[in-house]
Amino acid sequence: MRLRRQYPVKSALRSARRQAVQSHVSWSQRARRLQFGARNQCEPFTPPEDWHEPTGDEKDYRVIVQSPGEGYQHVVTPEQIRQRLESVPQHFLEELEIVQLSRITRKKKSFPCYGMQWGATLYIYPLEESLEEIYYSPPRPEVINESKMYGGQWDRPEQGVWRLSWTPETIADFYLNNILIHELGHLVDDRNTNYTDRERYAEWFAIEHGYLPTGGSTARRSRQVSRRHHKK
Repeated sequence: MRLRRQYPVKSALRSARRQAVQSHVSWSQRARRLQFGARNQCEPFTPPEDWHEPTGDEKDYRVIVQSPGEGYQHVVTPEQIRQRLESVPQHFLEELEIVQLSRITRKKKSFPCYGMQWGATLYIYPLEESLEEIYYSPPRPEVINESKMYGGQWDRPEQGVWRLSWTPETIADFYLNNILIHELGHLVDDRNTNYTDRERYAEWFAIEHGYLPTGGSTARRSRQVSRRHHKK
């Protein structure tokens, strides 16, 4: 599972500063990492909103699309998901029954994540329409480095604020070649039972079967994010 940031409780001063920044800039309200940059450190066994009971008799997986929710968008399509999964060794898909492009819910707003594997289903969650993520604490180096691997761009719009910006191309790359493959790695991992080991395996799986086969850094070197200009 790939968590998004959960904000710590703000002081009155920080809240005021946040409101002042938001009055000038319209950006994403939630980022995708925990305070310390880990993916599943908090409540890794929280179930999804929609539980699909594994049947064991699916001949092919299905893609279910839910409405993303107001202010959110799905950044990949069912066709992109199917095309991407066609390129992995097909025995990895033997246990896969459903890929669900899920809606955002109140629960996921308070416990946000990019994706989750539960049973025979992979859940992929939407992103804010702005394609921008805001951090109010310094993101850890591994968070910065991973996002940059897929074309995410960082800047500092205000003191105490870190902004991660995506384009439709780079966020689709991040979801298809990192999030989707990471969750597939959890599905096929039948050896590890320890939480930390499972995450380590899924991270390796995403690099080995997602990032590297699609060109690694060479294929992504020229990607740039065009900074959005917001009216005051």
